[in-house]
Amino acid sequence: MENTGPAITLYSKPACVQCTMTKKALDKAGLAYEEVDLTENPAALENVTEELRYSQAPIVQVDDESHWSGFRPDLIARAASALGATA
Repeated sequence: MENTGPAITLYSKPACVQCTMTKKALDKAGLAYEEVDLTENPAALENVTEELRYSQAPIVQVDDESHWSGFRPDLIARAASALGATA
């Protein structure tokens, strides 16, 4: 699936229920995303904790401007609408 809108990055970790729910919601919304495992990427972990100031996965970042932490189907729907994604 080709996404012509802003890039979405999903920062996740293994055995994270909210991460799994977020992935399923992004898939259902038809949004393309890159998944980054925070347990395997120290630079990404530093970015989300120091720069974005989050301490809980998942973290969803849309085009370096919009970001949130936790399972947020409302914000996923808003991103899908803004990006013109179709389920």
